[in-house]
Amino acid sequence: MLQTFRDAWKVPEIRKKLLFTLAMIVIFRLGSQIPVPYMKTKELIEFFRSQQGGLLQFLDIMAGGNLGQFTIFALSIYPYITASIIIQLLTVAIPSLEALSKEGEAGRKKISKYTRYLAVVLAAIQATGSTFGFFKGFVAASNMFENIVIILSITAGTMFLVWLGELITEKGVGNGISLLIFAGIVARFPQDIYLSIRQASAGMVSWVWVIIFFILFVLIVVFVVLFNEGERRIHVQYAKRVVGRKMYGGQSTHIPIKVLMSGVMPIIFAQTVTSIPSMLVMFNPNSRMADFIVTWLTPRGGPGLIINSIVLLILIVFFAFFYTTIQFNPVEYSKQLQQNGGFIPGIRPGRPTSDYLAKTVNHLVLPGALALAILAIAPNFLSKAAGMSFNFGGTSIIIVVGVVLETSRQLEQLLLMRHYKGFLK
Repeated sequence: MLQTFRDAWKVPEIRKKLLFTLAMIVIFRLGSQIPVPYMKTKELIEFFRSQQGGLLQFLDIMAGGNLGQFTIFALSIYPYITASIIIQLLTVAIPSLEALSKEGEAGRKKISKYTRYLAVVLAAIQATGSTFGFFKGFVAASNMFENIVIILSITAGTMFLVWLGELITEKGVGNGISLLIFAGIVARFPQDIYLSIRQASAGMVSWVWVIIFFILFVLIVVFVVLFNEGERRIHVQYAKRVVGRKMYGGQSTHIPIKVLMSGVMPIIFAQTVTSIPSMLVMFNPNSRMADFIVTWLTPRGGPGLIINSIVLLILIVFFAFFYTTIQFNPVEYSKQLQQNGGFIPGIRPGRPTSDYLAKTVNHLVLPGALALAILAIAPNFLSKAAGMSFNFGGTSIIIVVGVVLETSRQLEQLLLMRHYKGFLK
């Protein structure tokens, strides 16, 4: 992987893409230091420091530390991700949206526009709930105009991140949305590691638990790399055919089917959905309903840890299958093979081939998704058992490792494309 980055850096056009991506991430981190106006920022920061291991700490981790400082990126990119989930599910349910998704680039642009509109609405709702619900005691606004400025600042910050992510995807390297989440998580790692060491040094937790968490960290990294790189190769043979005086075909190749074809998106989507109850608490934090949600539906409650983990597992498996279905269509793949004279040895062309491909993909996706879910959930139970605020949990580590691997893979593809262009010239 390091060799790939070194090779990519030597190529001028790829180096420009890398520098552009780094510049966008720097802008994101600079924006993370801009506080929302008309808020008692210092008092809010002190309040968050006293909430170690609580619900707010969990939400702050998801926002990359922006919620704790209540910056313009307090909601991070999650309203857009939620909007994207809703639109994609509606695309399957509503025929007009499904037809639009099949219209090529023009249809995708329209769906993307609808997603942005919905993201603006969700961001405004979440900004209103968090500002005048959970944090109303820290609002220094004295009139309606100042209140509107607070909401607009947070909403604009979220949409600026959406624009920044799309710029990275278009002109940089990697998936922009994933990279912004990655940057937010990584920015918190030093602080979280220091906090864990300080807790162990003060005798608040045992050094044995710190070592166990470190070993678990390494194991998660190893397994995520194995799952991301693991693939099954289905042998494909092309029949010989004569065109004029030339003979074509006859060669053999393979279809690479990855264990985790969907990458880290199932984790990101599942985490976003399971955080919705925590967001609802912000609208009325002192109500009985809020107490019920914290206890039963969030990882910070006793029963909530189990319920949240089960829901997270189900959602990760669901989104893994959902994304794989979008990316890999066995019927279309079977048709393309048949049209090009290709076949899988021992499998008849047409319907039997598509059924075989679908069965193979499902056999790979299910164990991969289950393993991913277990890796994401396990640190939460260990953290509860140790009584330790292990903020850089399984989900964060999986996202970080997955994004690095995906970016490295895209760099390899850019290098390969450049070699082909050089060969053709």
